[in-house]
Parts: sequence; C-alpha cells; structure tokens
Amino acid sequence: MVFSSLIFVFAFLTTLLIFYFIVPKKHRMLVLFVYSLIFYGWGEPQFIVIMIISIMTAYGFGFLIAKYREKDNKKAKLYLTLSICVNLAFLLFFKYANFFIGNISAIPLFSGIEPIDWLKLPIGISFYTFQIMSYSIDVYRGDARLQKKLVPFGTYVTLFPQLIAGPIVRYKDIDEQLTYREESLDKFAKGARRFVAGIAKKILLADSVAAVVRYYASSLDFEPTTLGAWMLITAFTFQIYFDFSGYSDMAIGLGKMIGFEFFENFNYPYVSKSITEFWRRWHISLSTWFKEYVYIPLGGNRKGLAKQFRNIAVVWLLTGFWHGANWNFLIWGAYFGMLLIIEKLFMLKVLEKIPSFLSHIYALFFIVIGWLIFYFTDLSSGMACFRAMFGIGVTAGATSTALYDLVRYLPIFAICAIAATPIPKKLFYKAEERFSVFAYAVPVLMGCVLLICVAYMVNSTYSPFLYFRF
Repeated sequence: MVFSSLIFVFAFLTTLLIFYFIVPKKHRMLVLFVYSLIFYGWGEPQFIVIMIISIMTAYGFGFLIAKYREKDNKKAKLYLTLSICVNLAFLLFFKYANFFIGNISAIPLFSGIEPIDWLKLPIGISFYTFQIMSYSIDVYRGDARLQKKLVPFGTYVTLFPQLIAGPIVRYKDIDEQLTYREESLDKFAKGARRFVAGIAKKILLADSVAAVVRYYASSLDFEPTTLGAWMLITAFTFQIYFDFSGYSDMAIGLGKMIGFEFFENFNYPYVSKSITEFWRRWHISLSTWFKEYVYIPLGGNRKGLAKQFRNIAVVWLLTGFWHGANWNFLIWGAYFGMLLIIEKLFMLKVLEKIPSFLSHIYALFFIVIGWLIFYFTDLSSGMACFRAMFGIGVTAGATSTALYDLVRYLPIFAICAIAATPIPKKLFYKAEERFSVFAYAVPVLMGCVLLICVAYMVNSTYSPFLYFRF
C-alpha cells in the first residue's frame, strides 16, 4: 500500500482516523499498532512474520540490556551485540544474500552456486532495522528508558507513516511521545496540510518527471545525444527529490495528525553550495543515524585527520551499501565519501572565496553526477550515459527531436526548479501574514490540490516511491 493511492486515502486512512479518535486514549496505541501491521502486510503479508520476530527479539533483549547496563557492562554489551546481530541478520540475508552469491559465483571455483530464486526483499526492512537498532543502542547508552510495554514498542517499529521509507526515527527522540502526545484540531489541520503538500510533490511533480526519465532512458539506447543524457539525469535529480521529500512530507503530516512530531528529513538540498552542505540537507535522518551510531563511536573527528578520513570512508561505504545490493551503490557511497574528504582537506576554503553562484554550480554538478551513479544499476549503461553527457559516443550533441523535447519539457523543469527552493514556502507564509482572508482560502486550496491528485490517482497505474526498494 502506498500513500498516493485511492485505497490508502479513502479506506485505510479514513477508517484509521475514525477508530483512533473514537476509542479511549489508552487504546489508541493498540489501534495504531494493528493498523500499521495491516498497512505493512497489505501486499506481502508473509513478511509480517519477519517483522514480528525482529520486534520480539529486540523487545526481549531490551530487558536484559537495561538489567545489566549498570551492574555488568560486559553482559549488557553482549546482549546489545546479540540484539543487533539478530536484526542485521535478516537485513543481510534478504537484501544482500543474492548480491554476495552473484559475486562469488563469478569465481570459477564457485561457479555452480545459484542465486536464491524465491528470495524477495521485504519492503522497508532497511528503515525498520535501523530503528530497532536505535532502540537497543539508546537503552544501552542510557539515552532512553526501557520500554516495558510491548504494544508501544511494536508501534514504534511499525508506525505506518514512516515505516516504509522513513524518516528514520531514533528511539530517544520519540520515547516520550509513545507515552503521551498532544492531539488537537490545529495540529491535525497542519498535518493534513503537510500531507497534501507531500502528495502533490509525489503525484504532480515526481511522477511527471518520472515519465521524462523513462523517455530519455529509452532514447539513449537508440539515439544517444549529449542533450538527452543531461535531460535524463536532470529529470532524475528532480524525480528523486520530489518523490522522497514528498514521502517525508506525507509521513510528517500523518504523524502530526495523530499527535506525533517527527524531525524534518529535507531542507532544500539543491540550494547547497558544497557537498558537505548538501548532506546536511538531504535525508537528514539517515545522515544523523550514521553520525550518531557509526561515525562518533568510531572516533569522529577527535583522533586526528587520518582517522577522521577513515571514519568518513567507512560511513559512506556503509551508506552506499545500505541503499542497495549493487556495485553502483557502493561506488555512489565511495564517490560522496571522497568528495567530503576533499572538501575537508581544502575545497571548503576554496568555495568560501569564490562567488556564491560558482560554488552553487560546483555543488549541483557533483550532485547530478552522483545521481547518475545512483540511477544506473548497470555500470556499463551508466558509463555510456556519463560519456554521452560530455559528447562521447553520441549520434549528435542535439538532434531536432531532442531540441523539440527540450522545449516540450522545459515548463515542468522550470516548475521543479522553483519548487526545489524555499521560494514557494516563503510566498505562502507571506500571503498568510499579509492577507487575513488567505487563512480561510488555504483549506479550499488544499482541497482543490487533493482533488487534482485524486484525479491523477484514478487515471494512473501503480506508482511506488523510489525508496520503497531500500
């Protein structure tokens, strides 16, 4: 089930909100837990078993970690390690087993090993595994209390707004909200507005440029042009931002509607003037998770420059591998890790001295190249596109068809470029401040946007979010 579907909006969400607000407060967590399991198991119910096992093992080990944390640190660390290993084992098996088998079978000695045909990736396993690990680590560190009740803990892991594609919620950030949270009409209205903004990003912008991506990806096979290659990667740059940030907006909005406060996951990353700034603005919850639970425990920047660069390299190789069981994701992680190291060595000082627009162009260029690596799971196709971007191996720089398509797609590119900046948000809030009547117009505006999105949903095929596969 996806947020941008009729069954979610008019069946799942509607009935959830009815049951959630009519039951006594003490039973609301149970309603959320049950509905979250239904949401997760809608397409592939067999994977609920994996999730339940993960929940129960982390829940049980949590008691042992809390019990020995003060009096026997070695035992506490042992139970922490066991909890992490059990949950990572599911992730490693389902997500990476066939990747390792495929690479090992390339060695002549092991050429008879076949991939596991029935192996499928449980949706969202990367996200909920990291959340479970966060709970175990936070309890071990004493940053969060032991959760003695199973239903609140299970709800933390399965909470449907951010279950499938984040944002990744650290347990210590939501611990108090599992016990008490404020629900109000004003908060519900703000959440609904945020949800509509997110669904508009997904359906009206991300899905529109997704069609452009598919068109240019196919055209590269029979008529590669330099313009076509740039159009493909530019379109994907917009698609992945509006798709993923749209999901995050919907998740934050849905959470707010039922009283939860989730941290922001995006902060206009394409206005960045360095790669360092970009990764402070993009997928903030993932960057924060790796910083908190990997980078700092490795020593962070406290043990000299060489070890700091080692730590950055480890984090970014893991970040790349987290995204997918393919070599392009490892290369993507190494690519950004290398850029971050170069910036820390000298490039950030250079960027501070050059004009602002040049540093912005620098950042956008390397971001776009990063998305090229990310998009092409087939390395040879990725290299062909990269060469085409610089006029190598193309039929022409730009054919008449390519120029026509540029004009045809220019309006949606211009809309996406403006929407990826803070300008629309600033204009919206200025209108709210200046014109009192605008406050009454907002619900009508949101209703119209939702109706347009519903019309698209009625007329469209299944369109999952890009990060579902991670």
